[in-house]
Amino acid sequence: MPGARRRPPGSAARLIALALAAAACGSTIPPIVTSIPTHTPRPTTAAPSNGRFVRAAYPADGAAPCGQTAAPDASHAAYAGELKRIRAKDVRTVVFELCRPDVAFLSKIASPAFGINDTGWLETHIARNATGVQAIVAEVNGTGPYRLEGWRRGAEISLARNDAYWGDRAANERLIFRQRDDPGGRLTELQGGSVDGIDDVDPAGTGAVADDVSLRPEPRPGLNVLYLGFNNTFAPFDNEKVRQAIAIGIDRQRLVDAFFPAGSEVASHYTPCAVPHGCAGPPWYGYDANLARELLTAAGYPDGFDTTIAYRAGPRPYLPDPAGVAQALKTQLLANLGIRAELVVEPEDTFVTDVEAGKLDGIHLLGGGATYPDTGAFLDPRFGSGASDEFGKPFADVGKALAAGGATATAAKREAAYVKANNAIRTHVPMVPLAHTGSLTAYRADVTGARASAVRQERYARMTPGDRRQFVWLAAAEPKGLYCADETEAIAMTVCSQLVEGLYSYDPTGASSVPALAERCAPNPEATIWTCTLRDGVLFHDGSRLDADDVLLSYAVQWDAEHPLHRGREGAFDRFAEAFGGFLNAPAGSP
Repeated sequence: MPGARRRPPGSAARLIALALAAAACGSTIPPIVTSIPTHTPRPTTAAPSNGRFVRAAYPADGAAPCGQTAAPDASHAAYAGELKRIRAKDVRTVVFELCRPDVAFLSKIASPAFGINDTGWLETHIARNATGVQAIVAEVNGTGPYRLEGWRRGAEISLARNDAYWGDRAANERLIFRQRDDPGGRLTELQGGSVDGIDDVDPAGTGAVADDVSLRPEPRPGLNVLYLGFNNTFAPFDNEKVRQAIAIGIDRQRLVDAFFPAGSEVASHYTPCAVPHGCAGPPWYGYDANLARELLTAAGYPDGFDTTIAYRAGPRPYLPDPAGVAQALKTQLLANLGIRAELVVEPEDTFVTDVEAGKLDGIHLLGGGATYPDTGAFLDPRFGSGASDEFGKPFADVGKALAAGGATATAAKREAAYVKANNAIRTHVPMVPLAHTGSLTAYRADVTGARASAVRQERYARMTPGDRRQFVWLAAAEPKGLYCADETEAIAMTVCSQLVEGLYSYDPTGASSVPALAERCAPNPEATIWTCTLRDGVLFHDGSRLDADDVLLSYAVQWDAEHPLHRGREGAFDRFAEAFGGFLNAPAGSP
């Protein structure tokens, strides 16, 4: 692009050294200050002396009906949720009682959807005003390193540093979110110096970022997986050696290099390595066409066989070019193994249903992710005791290992269990993991502390934009709302994570859960009770002090469908339903 400084060819080390040595200067966008209405804050004196804290529980009159198999009456659905009761034991202690063990509890509550709001703020900002607008959709009173300064819809969101933050103060005075849906336009702005970082660099811009010494690429690992699957009830895929031959006979690196965006990687395991315990055990087989042919010959197919490759035509986040990948696989199978595959484009509306019913007798291309970054959330739905018939007959050793991984919250024991599970999957080859499809962020080279988040929740507070006082981030879209309990879009979660904090959060680059507003959340041996101890002295942006009641109400308004504050921009609270299985007092007809 015009004006871009080009990198000379050279080693990766030299490129990094040049990028780190470069300094870019640029103009500073004038601050946008919009008055944000507030309520009268609660006193900031210790809770026991201010008369505010009330030891409470939700539900107040007992507990949720765990394992309810029938609806209580005609107007309600049966309760299928995981939460049993939440108790504010004292000012700094919250106890979550569950209907069943949940070793992934911390991974779930680290989502910005479970950010903690002040009780008074919820009570005054969820109710709709005379014009039908909810203040909480566009106004935020969190505990994060930034406070909401203003939001000019269609233009930008301005966040100012929270100087009363309980942790390390932000390294910049102001954070500006802007949006532009044209990836080429985003790159032009970054090269021109009007922004400090951009999201989702497209393939056409990858080379330009790599060649420009004023920029630095930061790949974002993908929390998804694309795989090639078989059903072991159909010949020849009922033969384990056949499946192993295909696993070894595919050059997966070649596929990733040709068809996947920067930030993508060959899948060493089904679960992405950014997820704790995801890559426990040895990696997947390397490419060896000769060994693959020997295995296929030993299985009784020296001349290969005829089969199909089924896929959907529409691109997915984990598969940006379905036709290209399918054709490349067809070519490799024929050249490397003598396997003659016909490409079959399946209907969008029936493909997944047919796969899960075990109807496909050939090879299929499918993928996906998990609703929260936990290894069990990736593996159990595909390979666990409740898995579909996609891969045919289940493997007992895989199921046993996954059950062990889901029965303990102890990290070492989970690691050992998932080593066994991954080894068994690698041996039996119910599928071949091909790629974890990532993306690319880019920063001006003088931004220190720049990192891409695997969960799209960058820690901008740790980034210093050269000698500029504010950091400007250019995303592809604008959030629809900032009450993230009722939002699902990635950009909303990105903004919310700067303003509102949960008991736990995700670490800056990976997907591990780390303490945030809680000093610690500890389970009982069965992982059916999680006790969380809050940090002392945490203040909301309006000066109110965090206590256990705030945690209780923040969860209760999502959990109970009949709570008077169970309202949001749409009122769906999808993240809660995905994480905890369902709502209390759900209306009849609810899933």
